[in-house]
Amino acid sequence: MKNLLFVLFLLCSLTVSAQSGEYTTLLNLHYYSDSVNQSDAYIDERCVLDLYYPDTKGYATVVWFHGGGLTGGNKEIPNALREQGIAVAGVNYRLNPRVTAPKYIEDAAAAVAWVFNNIANYGGDSTLIFLSGHSAGGYLVSMVGLDKRWLSVHDIDANRIAGLIPFSGHTITHFTIRQERGIPGTQPVVDEYAPLYHVRPDAPPLLLITGDRELELLGRYEENAYLMRMMKVVGHHETRLYELDGYDHGMTEPAFPLLLKEVRRIIKQ
Repeated sequence: MKNLLFVLFLLCSLTVSAQSGEYTTLLNLHYYSDSVNQSDAYIDERCVLDLYYPDTKGYATVVWFHGGGLTGGNKEIPNALREQGIAVAGVNYRLNPRVTAPKYIEDAAAAVAWVFNNIANYGGDSTLIFLSGHSAGGYLVSMVGLDKRWLSVHDIDANRIAGLIPFSGHTITHFTIRQERGIPGTQPVVDEYAPLYHVRPDAPPLLLITGDRELELLGRYEENAYLMRMMKVVGHHETRLYELDGYDHGMTEPAFPLLLKEVRRIIKQ
């Protein structure tokens, strides 16, 4: 009976380590402090990340945020990013309706701060941390990277991010945040919760990737095109936009090679 209980304890452990070739995966690492986790059961449940990293030194890390409209989805280590010589941190964050804005952004920033503060302990280079994610995850990437106040809470300058690579993310205020206010998804809003509101010339390199403008969600390509234009207008010299012809909103498969290419381009600089 004691042996059975011990096995069950191991299976239910919140942090699990798994070896695969020359890579290690650590599961369910809490990115808030123990005191915060203990004070809020939902934070303790959702505010965790998985870390996949190579058995080398000085590698780059991609912090990956899942999609799901800020209402669903779960952390993942995308298969296309495995065995590429980089680390990947797959992040969970709290979801609507259990929380509302800006909790999603606060969680994303806390996860990024955890990576900055801890990746060197696993052999990574904290100057080579990239943010990426799809849809709602792409929105969180842009908010954390462009609006510096979220990371400044953790005493981290957002300009330390090596690159921002959002996949098909909102650049106007997210439709779930608009819905929280009773605003329909067809009514565009640009306010403090819109990446477009925070254009600045000194931001990290920004690579925007969307699906085909005729197949994407309402205006998603055009939103990103406007962000690209306004970043250039304010003097940002490293904003680019790729439109993936023939692909709809679920455009991650052809986008992952572009993400990896961008990471390698910046590493070589």
